[in-house]
Formats: sequence, structure tokens, C-alpha cells
Amino acid sequence: MMKPTLMVLAAGMGSRYGGNKQLDQVGPSGETIIDYSIYDAKRAGFGKVVFVIRRDIEEQFKETFIKRLKDVIEIDYVFQELGNLPAGYTVPEGRQKPWGTSHAILVTEPKIHEPFGVINADDYYGYDAFKVLHKFLTEDTSDTNYCIVGYRLGNTLSDHGHVNRGICRVSDDGFLQNIVETRGIEKRPDGVFAPDAAGNVNQYTGDEIVSMNLFGFKPSVYKYLNIEFSNFLKEITIQILRSNARWFGVTYREDKPFVVESIRKMVDQGMYPEKLF
Repeated sequence: MMKPTLMVLAAGMGSRYGGNKQLDQVGPSGETIIDYSIYDAKRAGFGKVVFVIRRDIEEQFKETFIKRLKDVIEIDYVFQELGNLPAGYTVPEGRQKPWGTSHAILVTEPKIHEPFGVINADDYYGYDAFKVLHKFLTEDTSDTNYCIVGYRLGNTLSDHGHVNRGICRVSDDGFLQNIVETRGIEKRPDGVFAPDAAGNVNQYTGDEIVSMNLFGFKPSVYKYLNIEFSNFLKEITIQILRSNARWFGVTYREDKPFVVESIRKMVDQGMYPEKLF
């Protein structure tokens, strides 16, 4: 059986963080968060990595990743650009940047022909999450059943400002019913709060399941993403997998010391070597 591929979404600007956080060094030997994801994905059984990047960071990307990792795991990349659209679509007037995750997945169609996972470049997901995802991608037999690896909301918050999270509504048998994009979620001493569209402030328990853009897809997803989204939503199922892994990211620059410290602790505990590659 062909090993699944890992798609890394690395075309974002990181506006709230300031600078190119995908290439920021957080490990004891200069590793980026992406390096830890690749390390975990490889030991979980993934066989290839495909990056989605911007054309203007191509040279920096090749210097940072291709040269170092070409003997570690198969690596390829594609550009996410405004004009990368399915047949019959045109760029709306005034549109300045590419669409979101669905668009990023579509531009990888020529490169990926096997089940694949999708991650953000600037988020640490943990080995357990990749192990859970790999098991799904290699054992699930339905061509139109995809997955999201969900995290507890309380484990994904920043101490340095509000965050936006996709809160998942999950059926009793573990399938996604809908995702509510919830903005301005903030951790306070008295709980977790966020305003709703009507201006009311809602409190959350912290146990809600959220999507952190850790997805699992089969190649059939390209067909659905190239036709009407109504058909896409009607025909497929998305299973919610649960991981006990700790998630953290660098939404704000102030988050970086926590990330560096967390990785240092995991290295000291033997979860990762001092130098990954």
C-alpha cells in the first residue's frame, strides 16, 4: 500500500504574528515547527511531504527545507496563486489574495494521488495526532469518508490574545455535523469567552471539540472540490477523530517563548532528539 502524503499549508502571511512565522526557529538546533511536524509524520508512517507556498518565498523555502530534508523524506511543493482556479472560474474583480484551505488543496491535485493529511505550517500537533491520522488514512475503506483530528478548545488557546476557532458540532456516532467559525475567543481568569454575531458574550467550557486544520482526505476530494460545493457537502462524510496530543502554535509573537520552552521540555524528556535531522 502506498504511504499517505502530508500536505503543509505554508502560504499564509502570519499577519497577527508579524513576519514569516513558518520559518521561525523554535527548536534547540534551529528547528522550525514544520520540522517537528515532518519528524512526527515520518515516524507515524507518512511517505511524502507536499508544501503549498507563495512564489516570493520559494528561494528561502528551498534553502530552509529542500536542502536539509531531501535525504530524509520525499519533498515537493506547489504555489498557491490567485489565478489557480478550476476550469470555468475567474478571479473576482478586486480580489488580492488566494482563497483559503479548499483552494490550497486544489492546487496540489497534480502532485497528490494517494490519501493525504493537511496541516498548518505554524502549528504543533503532536505525534499522537499524526498516528491517529495515519491509521485512518491507511485503514478507512470508504472513498468518500474524510476526517478531522479534533482538539479540546481549552488546549488551543493563547495567553497573549484572542483566537479564532472552528468549533465542531459532532453527531453521537462521531461524524461532523457543522463547524461554527467562532471569532475572538479569549481565555480569562474566570473562564473562556467569545462574542457572538449579535454582540452577546458567550462562555465556553473548554471541552468543545475544535478543528485546528488537521484534516485527512482521499484523492476523491479533488473531484468534489472541483464541482459545486452543495454537492460536496451533500455526498461526503467527515469523521471526527480525537487526539490526546497537546496543540500549540504561534498566533502571536509573544507565544514563541512558550513554544520554545515546550519543545525544550519534550527534548529533555526524550520525546525528540536534540537535533531532528
